[in-house]
Amino acid sequence: MALLCIRIAMTLVLFLAFSENYGFLRGVTSLGINYGQVGNNLPQPEKVLDLLSSLKLTKARIYDTNPQILTAFANSNVELIVTVENQMLAVLMDPQQAFQWVSTHIKPYFPATRITGIAVGNEVFTDSDTTLLAYLVPAIVSIHGALAQLGLDSYIHVSTPNSLAVLTESYPPSAGSFKTEVSGVMSQYLQFLSSTKAPFWINAYPYFAYKDKPDEVPLDYVLFNPNSGMIDPHTKLHYDNMLYAQVDAVIFAIARMGFDGIEVGVSETGWPSKGDADEVGAMVDNAAAYNKNILRRQFKNEGTPLRPNMRLEIYLFALFNEDMKPGPTSERNYGLFQPDCTMVYNVGISALSSPSSTTSASISLTSSATKVTNMESLVYLKFMIFLTFHVFTRRAYCAIL
Repeated sequence: MALLCIRIAMTLVLFLAFSENYGFLRGVTSLGINYGQVGNNLPQPEKVLDLLSSLKLTKARIYDTNPQILTAFANSNVELIVTVENQMLAVLMDPQQAFQWVSTHIKPYFPATRITGIAVGNEVFTDSDTTLLAYLVPAIVSIHGALAQLGLDSYIHVSTPNSLAVLTESYPPSAGSFKTEVSGVMSQYLQFLSSTKAPFWINAYPYFAYKDKPDEVPLDYVLFNPNSGMIDPHTKLHYDNMLYAQVDAVIFAIARMGFDGIEVGVSETGWPSKGDADEVGAMVDNAAAYNKNILRRQFKNEGTPLRPNMRLEIYLFALFNEDMKPGPTSERNYGLFQPDCTMVYNVGISALSSPSSTTSASISLTSSATKVTNMESLVYLKFMIFLTFHVFTRRAYCAIL
């Protein structure tokens, strides 16, 4: 029987190895996408879900608790982070109001809809309305308390996305530190994250650094293209891209506040495919390169130089171009897709094999050309495992007799 178990185990190992190589178990588990809705021509949520499924994306973030989206995404494999709007923070400081909010906006949809996180506000630490900051941590605590009352706190984390502007220093990464004017509330917030094991989310855009100083910031460094990079003089860690350096600056800033081990994730990052005359670098080629190179890195589930063994979770911004967003032209052109679901540019596997490709090839994370072959191989391998198990079981049974 011991030999039987060994043989079966070896067969399963071979199957798993084959599956990894041919894409059956491959997936970008640390990659998500921001699904904004500031447009008057966006597709219905059901069509968006079909699009996400075709992309093999299983994580998304929305900027509200839109009931149409929460209903449409029920019984799918897409994990959702939902958002409490900034203007709701003052109300949700009250534990009773927070309980009512969770009971109305979360509980009716869970677990059919896989809500995994609640973002309480967005970039509150750097918001022009400074009164919001006093409401943030109480609202976070109240919402977490409401989840606990309903038995949902172990399934849904509570956090808030932060602008990189919350740092007073970010270069080199080891100099990372928070602005002194937010240190009091930041300490309370970090204490909450530490106690609940929730992640610290950062909205990080190397594009802005390049746009502001194109003569000083190397384009290849911000685009993840091959380059010599930089070495942190204090840690001697080598960085070949700015995003990872920004994330590590946040980790150092958190450590300076006396906290260690808090996960840092990227809740937003992206590159605009179009911009105004003064928006240097906002073009399709750069946007395609940035997001394609992030996709390459995410396939490896890699971490930053400071935390190489902790995969970095990244949410790309954004799924669609949103025509009603205010501000410069770039604000309306961060999407991978147009509202009619046609690609702005291709960042899929087929494009990765030929860097210059901008064709209409599938953006699916597994090439459509190999799907039939892979499925046939999967059926064959399952049959062989069954046959092996059946033969060995019969032999063992006969031996016993």
